[in-house]
Amino acid sequence: MSSIEPQPGKAAAVREPATAHKPRTLATDDLTRLALKACLIARDAAFNVRDLVTNNSRMAFLAIKDCEKELDLIERQIDEGLPAAITRVNEARARQLLSSLKCTTDLERIGDLVMSVAMRVQARNAKMAASDTRQLVEMSEILREMLDLIHKGFVTLDLECARKVLQMDKEVDRICHALFQKHLAENLPQGDTTSFDLLLMAQALERAGDHTTNLAEDLYSLIEGRSLRHMPKKRAAQ
Repeated sequence: MSSIEPQPGKAAAVREPATAHKPRTLATDDLTRLALKACLIARDAAFNVRDLVTNNSRMAFLAIKDCEKELDLIERQIDEGLPAAITRVNEARARQLLSSLKCTTDLERIGDLVMSVAMRVQARNAKMAASDTRQLVEMSEILREMLDLIHKGFVTLDLECARKVLQMDKEVDRICHALFQKHLAENLPQGDTTSFDLLLMAQALERAGDHTTNLAEDLYSLIEGRSLRHMPKKRAAQ
């Protein structure tokens, strides 16, 4: 992914339906644009978590569901289009295409994880405690900001965006661990799954943050030409 103009993301719960899949030969720029679009779609999914967990919004649930479907479609399009495209480009462009494929795999997984949160919210009967809601919302907002930075980083090839994402993931981890410590220390009646469902939601958002750090590492690799994954974590986050 390189200096392609960003596509404006939606800042509302309602999204356009995913387009029907039509197998065709895609140019290199088409594939990189799709990968950038996937980043904005994943960001939209994270954006809708706030309304979902705060108001149990049906529109937010449907928006997240649409995002998940679109991410599946884009991953499939890139997976099918990349083999032919990669044979027609030089090494630098091939690296760019491989980065697009790796990124959409992580973005598709982020969509799945956010969808799992949406499904659990929809299935709940009891209302979440205000403090728990606030922490889930905080995790989702950090995730949304991380995905914004990833999109900006791939558009402008800005290494600082990758560094910020790696730092922000620590805060997602901190909130998730705090929720686990709080709820695992509680004595709940037998058969009460309220805390269990909440912790699974927090874990899903934490794992979505991990996939976003994978994107930051891919951005670093694209810019620097070497992998960040083999460097000491402390140095990589500096």
